[in-house]
Amino acid sequence: AARAAPHPTMPERAAATTDADPRGASAPESAASTSTFTLDDVAFVPYAGEDVHMPVVMDLIGRELSEPYSVFTYRYFINNWPKLCVLAYANDVPIGVVVCKLEKHRDMYRGYVGMLVVARTHRKLKLGSALVSRALAVMQSEGADECVLEVESTNVGALRLYQNLGFIRDKRLERYYLSGNDAYRMKLLFPLSPERAAELEAQSAKLAEEEEEAA
Repeated sequence: AARAAPHPTMPERAAATTDADPRGASAPESAASTSTFTLDDVAFVPYAGEDVHMPVVMDLIGRELSEPYSVFTYRYFINNWPKLCVLAYANDVPIGVVVCKLEKHRDMYRGYVGMLVVARTHRKLKLGSALVSRALAVMQSEGADECVLEVESTNVGALRLYQNLGFIRDKRLERYYLSGNDAYRMKLLFPLSPERAAELEAQSAKLAEEEEEAA
């Protein structure tokens, strides 16, 4: 499928750092060491407004991703789809975030993973998969037909992450990134299998409880 025309403030190229991506700066030294840290120790926090979380999201993504985004790009995604922004914390230190959107695309209701970041110090916990799974849970509950994203063709770790979540390679996009590298557009179709749907439903319910507690 062809890439949808971007919104004036929407990034034309989504980017992601994942558990296996070597790029990006280290997380703050106060972050928990992964030697004794597990995914069960991670706190997943729903987006709680621009004053609370926008600076956190911008700082984390700005440190970890190679392609710059303006504040208007962040606002386009997060202000329109706040439920599709989920942060991860280790001992009150932000270590990951996923930013997505969900909108009408032709005759489909399409989700899109715009940004995914995991701090380099915490990329062996499958945290990227956990963040995307929570976003997919929200999309599933909102009636999405599909979810798409772009991944750098040389990013083996990210390709493996999304394939393990059920995404398939849909199209190769030549010289898609500012670096000149190609990208793969990847796609996941809803509804998911009953087992996967039940898993995402449980994650969605948990996220809703966290939203209520944070309110």
